[in-house]
Amino acid sequence: MTYETLGYETADGVATITIDRPEAANSLSMQMCQEMMDASIRVDDDPDVRAVVLRGSGRFFCTGADLRGFPPAGPEMATFVKEMTTYLHAAVSRFTRMDAPLITAVNGTCAGAGMSLALFGDLAVAGESSRFTMAYSRIGLTPDGSSTYFLPRLVGLRRSLELCLTNRMLSAQEALDWGMINRVVADEDLQSEAHALAAQLAAGPTESIGAAKRLYHQSWNEGLESQMEWETRAIADASRRPEAKEGIQAFFEKRDPAFR
Repeated sequence: MTYETLGYETADGVATITIDRPEAANSLSMQMCQEMMDASIRVDDDPDVRAVVLRGSGRFFCTGADLRGFPPAGPEMATFVKEMTTYLHAAVSRFTRMDAPLITAVNGTCAGAGMSLALFGDLAVAGESSRFTMAYSRIGLTPDGSSTYFLPRLVGLRRSLELCLTNRMLSAQEALDWGMINRVVADEDLQSEAHALAAQLAAGPTESIGAAKRLYHQSWNEGLESQMEWETRAIADASRRPEAKEGIQAFFEKRDPAFR
């Protein structure tokens, strides 16, 4: 599939997906959500993709939905939103469940569903001038794109409600202090830092990384004993794979493992 709203390229095991509507502040259109869903399937199905970077082109990461493309509020808009979020949510789910770790490289402003996309990655790196805001209640809408799932898990219920109800704008440093992102870097270093991190992860044991991701996500819905049983099953499965054989052999040989 050739994308019109996204950039897509792969190199050295890393897929880079670029939100590419700079003329519209990288806002989400129906087409972009469809293309995002396709891209999520594409990276999940490509065995050569071992890490993914999601970034924005130009001055913004993503400023949420492009309201100019919406029908007027009412039944038509409700139908439109149901279709659009179906594509977007399918993409978020696929990116979250895939083995390859996903890094969000947040530049400039992220708002609304754009903030959701900034937060759902396994790791998040932000430029020092980036800004984060929910922005939904300002236009009489409610959050989408997974923020009601990921945000309270990252910052707690009180702070999540504060961000949602007041539309408070957080700086990159505040987002770091709150635990929303992993690191803040100079704006000019954002892409190189994100890709260096992706390259490090791409050299790792992708299947085991994917299994670990799923353990952490499912832990919110499990009791202690049932979660430990899932841990037992996951590590037993991992021990059967070539990744474990290589990792353990490299440990005893005092060398770096070659998982690729």
